[in-house]
Amino acid sequence: MPISAYVTPMARAPATTDAFNAVGDPTRRRILGLLAGGEATVGELVERLALPQPQVSKHLRVLREVDLVRCRAEGRARRYRVHRTALHPLEAWLHELTDRVNQRYDRLDDHLAALQADDPTTAPRSTP
Repeated sequence: MPISAYVTPMARAPATTDAFNAVGDPTRRRILGLLAGGEATVGELVERLALPQPQVSKHLRVLREVDLVRCRAEGRARRYRVHRTALHPLEAWLHELTDRVNQRYDRLDDHLAALQADDPTTAPRSTP
């Protein structure tokens, strides 16, 4: 799928419309990074992020609404975790972007090698 399929030109969309908008916020990326290491409660995330509980809860709600995180009840606590399958569109986009950038660098390498081959001052010198 082309990169343009993942990016919709529009005015700023609400963070809950898709995973791309949700991960646009640095705090939500930090939360995902912490949850990548394993499940955590809101209280644990509050402590690790040094942010107020309502703010962390708001970010978790956004991440849940786009299905990037899931939670399960453990007694009165809710344990949050990354929902791996929901990361697939992000992974696919990043993979395609990386491939396209690498193709451009490969063409640049080929072009520079051709220029170097045509330049006698860069040819290897033989020793007598």
